[in-house]
Amino acid sequence: MEILLYSLLLSLGIQILFFIFAFLLKTDKLTDLTYGLTFIILVFFAITLSPMITVNKIILLAMICLWALRLISYLFYRINKMKKDTRFDEMRTDFLKFARFWIFQGISVWIIMLPSLIYFSQLKSHSFSIVSVLGIIIWFTGLLIETIADIQKFMFKSKPENKGLWIESGLWKYSRHPNYFGEILCWVGVFTFITPILRNWEFLTVISPLYITTLLLFVSGIPILEKRYNERYKNNRDYQEYKNSTSLLIPLP
Repeated sequence: MEILLYSLLLSLGIQILFFIFAFLLKTDKLTDLTYGLTFIILVFFAITLSPMITVNKIILLAMICLWALRLISYLFYRINKMKKDTRFDEMRTDFLKFARFWIFQGISVWIIMLPSLIYFSQLKSHSFSIVSVLGIIIWFTGLLIETIADIQKFMFKSKPENKGLWIESGLWKYSRHPNYFGEILCWVGVFTFITPILRNWEFLTVISPLYITTLLLFVSGIPILEKRYNERYKNNRDYQEYKNSTSLLIPLP
């Protein structure tokens, strides 16, 4: 479908444009900002090309935009306080490494957006159903968990007396990475919301929530943080106890 090709090219084009500025200015302020912004641009691009604009499509647009705006505002505020993101220390001055990251980011956004792109391209519409409601509930639950977890961690890290410590209060008492759990729920909710209109091969777009889950569990999210914490607190008995008694992802008693 043309919308899939055009949206992929658009996503990559946005990354390349912002990568040039990020590399020349040696700044991290554009990286996370561009990630969220690309979702917003793609969703408006998709609904503009949509042959039929329905209430459900507007609801989906709102879901994605609210998620992206929350992410952009939080990460932009955080990077302004932190000044730099240590994740990019080894690649910020390496053209090829930094470029690969940006290209990967563009492809990731496109994969995560696949179900929504298919949804916006549909000529047919469907009535608001129990599945639609379920999708919104899952999405909103994820957004709420992610928002609360990010705020709790940021407030904890902002206090001088907590420097060098890990957070184990609030949602972090029940999960070592509740923000990532919320992120996964958001995209499971989006996919659930659109399933009533999917047919045949379109169900393969389930790759979207599977992809973000795999990414966070095994690639760029949890593994990096767990490795960092394991090295930093390897001799700290309290942290080892927290780690051994607290769920990795899903909040549990």
